[in-house]
Amino acid sequence: LPQRLASLAATAQEETWQSRQQLQAQRQEMARLQEELSRSRQDGERWASALQRAQREALEREATRGAEQARQQELIRDMKQRLLELLREKDALWQKTEGIDTTVPSPVPRDPGLCARCHKDFRLLSRRYNCSRLCQGKVCHTCSMDMGKHGRCCLICYQQRHPQAT
Repeated sequence: LPQRLASLAATAQEETWQSRQQLQAQRQEMARLQEELSRSRQDGERWASALQRAQREALEREATRGAEQARQQELIRDMKQRLLELLREKDALWQKTEGIDTTVPSPVPRDPGLCARCHKDFRLLSRRYNCSRLCQGKVCHTCSMDMGKHGRCCLICYQQRHPQAT
């Protein structure tokens, strides 16, 4: 019996030693897991903070876009109103000018010694030109335009022939 008790005591000591080893290993594992949990919580807090910052920035961008869009819509509305005003003004001006015909060159003056436009006397230093276009009047150098090889013509005939020049 004493041998059996000694054997049981040895087995119990061996089991106790193994249990302590397992307990120590489990404590180390628990400490490692708690440390990992602590790091995970810190990471979670950082991610939550980053998420809040990103949400706040997104809301700010949304507010800025909304304000910009409202400003652009107001600008479009103002431009449409101005366009309508300009169209009304154009129509009013068109109605006012509807009966106006193009200018017709004035008839040649009776006195051949005067310019047909400014009525200045032709003298030694003021040369007389025959208008080579519509009116065939006599004009001075100031009241005429050089047409190159076609000669000279009065300003009114030139403006009728070249409306973009006015």
